[in-house]
Amino acid sequence: MPTIMHQISDPKIAFAYLRPACVLLTKAPTVTDVETLSAQLKEIDDATLQQLQEYVLFPLRFVLKVPGTKKDKLVQAVAEAMSHVLETTCVQSWETLRDLLSELCLCLCTPTDPGKPAETSEELKSAVLRCLDALLHAAYGDIIFKLFEPIMLPGIGSAISLLLALGEKERSRDVQLAALKCLQALTLQCDCTQEHVVPSSQERGALGSTMASFLPGITMAVSRIITGDLRHGHAVTVRAIKVWYRTVGLVMEDAQLQAGEPCRTAPPDLGRLSQLMVHRSQDWVKSTAGRLSSLLKKIISCSSAHQHWRVRLEMVELGEHLLARCSRSMGECVGLLLEALVGAVNDEEPRVRKRCEVVLREVSQRNQSRSSDMNSSSAQTFTDILSENLHSLATSLPRLMRTSDDQKKLFVLNVFLGYLKVLGSQVSVVLNSAAHLQRISKALMQVLELDVMDVRIVEERSYAATIETSSDSYNSYAARIQRRHFLYFTDEKIFSLLMEICRTLGYYGNIYLLTDHFLDLYQQSSAYRKQAAMVLNEIVRGAAGISVATEAQGLESQVWGKSVTQDDLKVAVVSIMEEYTSLNNWHLITVSEETERDRQDQQLLSPSSLLSISNSNVGHTQTNSIQEISSSFGSQTSSPSTSALHQLNSNIWQLCIQLEGIACFAQALGRDFRPLLMTSLYPVLEKAGEETLLVSQAALGSMWDISKACGYPSLKELITENCDYLLNDISLNLQRLSQHPQAPRVLTVMLTHSDCSLLPLVGDIVQDVLMALDLSYQHTAALFCSVLHALLKALARWFPSNSSRTSNSVRPKQNPPHEELFNIRQFMLDHQKEKELAEGIGIEDDLEDLNENRPPLECEDVDDIGGPDVKAELPLHLSVTKDIMERCIHLLSDPSLRLRLKVLDVLELCVCVLSEKENELLPMAHRCWPPLLQRLTADDPLAVLRAFRVLCTLGETCGDFLRRRVSKEVLPKLSSSLLRQAPTSAKAGPVYTHTLNYKLQLAVLQGLGSLCQRLSLGDAELDAVCEACLPYLSCRQPIRLQEAAISVFQHLIQVDPDAFWFTLNELHCPSSYTPPHPDLHPIQLSGMGRARDEFSDNALRLLREEFGSAAETKEQPVS
Repeated sequence: MPTIMHQISDPKIAFAYLRPACVLLTKAPTVTDVETLSAQLKEIDDATLQQLQEYVLFPLRFVLKVPGTKKDKLVQAVAEAMSHVLETTCVQSWETLRDLLSELCLCLCTPTDPGKPAETSEELKSAVLRCLDALLHAAYGDIIFKLFEPIMLPGIGSAISLLLALGEKERSRDVQLAALKCLQALTLQCDCTQEHVVPSSQERGALGSTMASFLPGITMAVSRIITGDLRHGHAVTVRAIKVWYRTVGLVMEDAQLQAGEPCRTAPPDLGRLSQLMVHRSQDWVKSTAGRLSSLLKKIISCSSAHQHWRVRLEMVELGEHLLARCSRSMGECVGLLLEALVGAVNDEEPRVRKRCEVVLREVSQRNQSRSSDMNSSSAQTFTDILSENLHSLATSLPRLMRTSDDQKKLFVLNVFLGYLKVLGSQVSVVLNSAAHLQRISKALMQVLELDVMDVRIVEERSYAATIETSSDSYNSYAARIQRRHFLYFTDEKIFSLLMEICRTLGYYGNIYLLTDHFLDLYQQSSAYRKQAAMVLNEIVRGAAGISVATEAQGLESQVWGKSVTQDDLKVAVVSIMEEYTSLNNWHLITVSEETERDRQDQQLLSPSSLLSISNSNVGHTQTNSIQEISSSFGSQTSSPSTSALHQLNSNIWQLCIQLEGIACFAQALGRDFRPLLMTSLYPVLEKAGEETLLVSQAALGSMWDISKACGYPSLKELITENCDYLLNDISLNLQRLSQHPQAPRVLTVMLTHSDCSLLPLVGDIVQDVLMALDLSYQHTAALFCSVLHALLKALARWFPSNSSRTSNSVRPKQNPPHEELFNIRQFMLDHQKEKELAEGIGIEDDLEDLNENRPPLECEDVDDIGGPDVKAELPLHLSVTKDIMERCIHLLSDPSLRLRLKVLDVLELCVCVLSEKENELLPMAHRCWPPLLQRLTADDPLAVLRAFRVLCTLGETCGDFLRRRVSKEVLPKLSSSLLRQAPTSAKAGPVYTHTLNYKLQLAVLQGLGSLCQRLSLGDAELDAVCEACLPYLSCRQPIRLQEAAISVFQHLIQVDPDAFWFTLNELHCPSSYTPPHPDLHPIQLSGMGRARDEFSDNALRLLREEFGSAAETKEQPVS
């Protein structure tokens, strides 16, 4: 057949062209014949095909009407051909519309059950549904409305049942979508881009009356699709939601029900069909609204938190559609619909959130317009609905948080937050209701309950290094914040949402009312104290407008800003802080067992006669004295050892939350918080010195936040700018240690985070502490030793030593050849000169040169020749250090091991600070030597370890001054100890590295080399050290002990390279040495020719690295 370039527009030609294929179909229909006709139909233009519509549809319908079983391919081909005809023409005959609808439905259903889909292919179902959709769109004029006459109720009902069954039970997603789309088209609710018949109000009323008969079936079946298997995809769910709310909106439309049911008298020949007709009376509307409410509740609970944003967006459209059309007839559902909308206010998808805000604004405006037309009862009712919903949600919130999964919890909290945002400034009005405020507050108290059973919270301890942070370490602190564990949720998003709810309450609510109410809860019960503090912290931040989303979506058309003033905020902050820092709420027990330090503190604090430090000025004389003060204060209410674990954890978390609260208040007030530092900074510093890790970290974080909020660049400036009244409080509290045992810790924290400008200000307090140690060290030593340690660390940091002895004491490992020649020549010249001097030659010349080259002395002054010898006054930091070192000498023999260890730490720092003034250091070193020697030779291994570290520091700074003492009194015992422990460590397993003996060996080996080098020991002492360290070069020793032994030999080689070259070659000689001349005897070393053993590797390593020996040995097994 020739190719036709243009579509046929002449009806006669088109008829002649199509007639053979149509006739052939009526005789013996096949798939090929149908496809041929379908191809020919595409070559006819639309107008011509409209004239031939009946003629063309007849053979296709004939194929469908032929009795018997037909192949799916044939029916599919017929449906596709009919679809093309119906999509390009209009159906103008009612009979054609009715018959085609019936015939197409028969293609989809089983012959015995018209409401049940047939077991046919997915392709066939898709093709027939497409044809059915095209038929409903092709209906022209008013004939479509004849489908909804009472006589058609059975036919429409059958079609609706069939489409619902396909949408619910069909596995194919495409078939489900096509069936739901046909259902939309059948009810004239289609939203596609084609032109649709727009019914008049009377026609819409008739349509609504007819669809009322099928409303229960449609809504229930579609609800099952929405809440059913999620695997059918979001597109099916979106389409099903659209069918549900459009059908409900059609039947329950307020405009139809107010206009009254159209007068429809059933024809007398209907018989039992009249029973299918529904009259939408008030009773029917009320009962139907109740049933729809239960279905709507299921849909909202399933779809409002759906994973796909298009489903959530369609839920917003559902709420908008039904609130706009059915708010009166479905009064029971208004609360649920508002809940669906409010839940989307905080949606993570911007498109959903934006559409929800628009819808809520329209709802609010509609109610405002109604209130202006009537008695404002409508708008009031709308607010009442929101407030009642908020009340009921707050009532059920604890139960939902206990029983729901995380996704459901997030949705519920989003709804809660949405209600607050939609109410806007009306929140303060709602909270004036005692029932609402009580219910909301109790819900927050129950939901925010912490899990306080984690034993790690109590066990974790902070040490000095924990609180020593530099000015740029805020980020490192933030990374260490402990995560809280709650009883009823684990997701961090849930906690963030709860905190946003609290901030929103603070933003829109009355700050005085909220503060008073939650402070009452804080005071009433310890069970609510932590939760109430969390809520109060966020309420203050919200009132200040921090981290609050303020969209214009409330009931009022204008945007409401925060009404709280800075003065109101300051009043609230002061009242909360007073409660936080009160004695009962701030000084809580946080340790689980009574340590030695606690016992010593109790000795200081518990007796009726307490020692206290005072700094008094009497007349013109300033004296430091220890006064006896009688005290009626007993010990704490309960001993830490008897406190339950959960109570200790609860106390720790309460302190952390209160510290965070003070930081929140500083953020809220900004620089206006500076006057409040006089009452708040001291308590925070108290907790920064706590032993419990969580509390000290929280206090440090609070200090950082306060410094940033008040405009201080770092903690140093925060403390320096406020040190005057801080030191005044410390001075006063040191006089009343029974009431203020934390005062020394405050001073410790101040010293840790300040600079040298603080030293003159703390001088008097330091002298008070030292005087207390002199007169009552057995009571106060443990309490004040930490303060002295912090002071010395600060002094070492503020005044670093300029001594460079250690750096100059190490000579290069290997000199170039020309330098070696020069050194030999110089040696010979020096030797010749000394020989001549010994014989008396050249003495006069030498003395003259000496006098000529003598530099002038700085102190040579004619005026000072006869004056007294006045010793220059020491700088303040050296004077303080010397005074502290005096006390350390006495405390080195204290019975308490813990105190001795701390004193040794302080002593080491004293040596470092005094190293710049040798004239002061050496006498003090002489005085401290006897007790230090006792710690080195006859003490607990921990004390020996720490004392050896002090000895190494003394060796670095005092040098030759200690040579004889160390060589005679210390080295023999250290060497014998190393020799005694070497066999044990060589045979021990990996667990040995965790023992105290191992740590002591390692520390001695790591410090022994530099100590020997600095003291310039003699040959006998070096030999003893060498003998003690040689066993540790064995490959059987732990790796770190081998490395430490190698470091010892590296230092010893710097002292006497020849002797130790010989020692190492005696141990293992890598090569033989040939004499440069035959007359010289051959060199014989014990290590020559020796098989590779356990010492070979480390000996070779030292020879290669220190002497540049390139000789290699053959790989041999260790003997």
